[in-house]
Amino acid sequence: MTQYGFYFDSTRCTGCKTCEMACKDYKDLPATIAFRKVYDYEGGSWTDAGDGIYTTDTFAYHVSLACNHCAMPACMAKCPSGAIEKDGKTGLVHIDQEKCTGVGACVTSCPYNVPVLDDAKKAQKCDGCADRVAEGLNPICVDACPVRALEWGDIEELRAAHTGTMAGIAPMPSPDETTPSIAINPCPAAKEPGDTTGAIANEKEVTNVPA
Repeated sequence: MTQYGFYFDSTRCTGCKTCEMACKDYKDLPATIAFRKVYDYEGGSWTDAGDGIYTTDTFAYHVSLACNHCAMPACMAKCPSGAIEKDGKTGLVHIDQEKCTGVGACVTSCPYNVPVLDDAKKAQKCDGCADRVAEGLNPICVDACPVRALEWGDIEELRAAHTGTMAGIAPMPSPDETTPSIAINPCPAAKEPGDTTGAIANEKEVTNVPA
């Protein structure tokens, strides 16, 4: 089986959210749902040396995330109706809408905050633009990125082409949980998963909490 996945270059990402908007447009998503989200991660402080000179260790960077089509999807393992399946040819994780009962176990179990319940109480999420991939095209978010911070393909080929990548940076959880199909080129400011020195600056936006 070929396992498709994303390469994300955090040294290029400017946080413009074009990838997010392209996905919403292509999938015709409502304002309250996004299959790809851009996290703004910031932290650090200023220190007064007492002589009018300040030093700082502040940092800020962006992380663009959609479904990682994990090797061990927590959403699939927890779904009580067996509605979540992993394609045997592409490795893409998708939701069978006819089987979905809207329990929401996938929503609470995914460590990447990916699945959401729509107004009809059906689980929805990124499917890797399976229709486009079947035609030999990239997911719409990849082609939309103006700075080419996203790539798509066989995840092992992407990792081989981009040495030094990581499977997670803050605010992502440890990749050991689900083995995500993602390769990240970390920017100099990037922190390890589990970092506590920073915080998500746009938490309400990425967690669907009303402002």
